Amino acid sequence: MNSNARILGIDPGSRTTGYGLVEKAGRDLIMVEGGYLSLGSQPLPERLGKIFTEISTLIREFDPDVMCIEQVFMSKNAKSALTLGHARGAAVCAGVNSHLPVFEYSAKQIKQAVVGKGAAKKEQVQYMVRLLLKLQENPQTDMADALACAICHLHTRQVSSQFDLQENRL
Repeated sequence: MNSNARILGIDPGSRTTGYGLVEKAGRDLIMVEGGYLSLGSQPLPERLGKIFTEISTLIREFDPDVMCIEQVFMSKNAKSALTLGHARGAAVCAGVNSHLPVFEYSAKQIKQAVVGKGAAKKEQVQYMVRLLLKLQENPQTDMADALACAICHLHTRQVSSQFDLQENRL
């Protein structure tokens, strides 16, 4: 990975999807943009369309080098996991449609890379994202998770580039 890289991190959700763009400039990590898409209670197809459209717009506007996204995990029930998978798929399609390489990381990998513990709590992730990016306050949780995903990718690529590994590529 080159010394200057712009990473788009995505924390997919069917009601709220977080996003965060992190740029590596030399040794510094800089938050370029971050936020979340509040998808409301429209029917699922409309929410998925909004995820695809909004992520595509972010990609055109900020021109990231790669996109990374959190893997689906089995949550409360199978229906929730399937719905989350649809949201994740809409975001992945936006990245692929924009010709970005897309990488995936588990929640445990992301927490390990950012906090140092794979079982870290959301508040710990928010706090460490704030420290690593030198933000004034803790970011909103979905945004923090997306920024953490981008930071995880940067850390993982730094280590794996020494060994030419591509194991997390979709």
